[in-house]
Amino acid sequence: MDARETSTATAPPIVHPNAGPPPAPSHRGPAPMDAQEFAEAAARILASMGTVIDGKAEAAALMLTALLAQGHVLLEDVPGVGKTMLAKSLARTVDCSVTRLQFTPDLLPSDVTGVSIYNQDTHRFEFRRGPVFANIVIGDEINRASAKTQSALLECMEERQVSVDGTTWPLADPFMVVATQNPVEMEGTYALPEAQRDRFMVRLSLGYPDARAEVDMLGHHQAADPLDDVVPAVGLAQVSAMAARVREVYVSDPVKEYAVALGRATREHPAVRLGASPRALLQLVRAAKARAALAGRDFVLPDDLAGLTEPVLAHRLILDRRSAAAGDTAAGILAEVRSRVAVPRPAPAERSRH
Repeated sequence: MDARETSTATAPPIVHPNAGPPPAPSHRGPAPMDAQEFAEAAARILASMGTVIDGKAEAAALMLTALLAQGHVLLEDVPGVGKTMLAKSLARTVDCSVTRLQFTPDLLPSDVTGVSIYNQDTHRFEFRRGPVFANIVIGDEINRASAKTQSALLECMEERQVSVDGTTWPLADPFMVVATQNPVEMEGTYALPEAQRDRFMVRLSLGYPDARAEVDMLGHHQAADPLDDVVPAVGLAQVSAMAARVREVYVSDPVKEYAVALGRATREHPAVRLGASPRALLQLVRAAKARAALAGRDFVLPDDLAGLTEPVLAHRLILDRRSAAAGDTAAGILAEVRSRVAVPRPAPAERSRH
């Protein structure tokens, strides 16, 4: 069965609040997938995404990392480089419910979460669910909407629930927001609030493809839309089992201390006004666990953390105005931080485990 992609024009089912909210998902979850099945499923997902986007294997791997770590992804780049196509390729690869929401300046918070409508026949208010009630929500050009509308996603992304008119509705499990945005220098854009950016686990910038990939793209995309040939590589149950395996990946105390040292170094850097938050460090470790699992390991190495600092932390750092005017960048500061923070070495007991 193909992934079900719907638009905001499709009316979701009407839920009656008076009947009580739907039951929350079970916290016990599925059994973790074994190593061989995990590797085969991950390979199928990446191969399927690779048929849509040429020359962006690293970006696809980071998208999968965020999915398995139960995080959200922000795709930021100039128009026309394939941000929405990459988001759709992941959505088509997983057999799940998918909605696409086009953010515009006149979009309202209720257009995202849903709205209570008075039914004259029953004389009761009924809740019509918004497009956020799906497994994968594609928010296209999220920074073209106002901050008020963007804030409608805050509770959804962090607590995986929606509160409307005093009633709380749990969201789907798994739940992932994949948002695209144009650079703030573009006309008609609003900067994402700090609280909104901090809820995205990973920020990706695709950049332009190399010449060979661009030639291949001109051939592949002329005959037909490559998304039409994508079939689901995994189902919801498999994604949940893969995520369960990621949660069981071991993180030693020295590696945790290394993550904290990296975060504190960003907060203490003289060029940084706002460094990595505790939420950022939690998401860094979760992403590192997914990266380790995709590499075939059941433990996290310091290299897993170091390799993810830029996509996980860079969009959360706010530089002071003087440093930004001088040309300093978050990526450069993180490179400096990595060079200054001592990398832990495993103790003898850890070596025997690994």
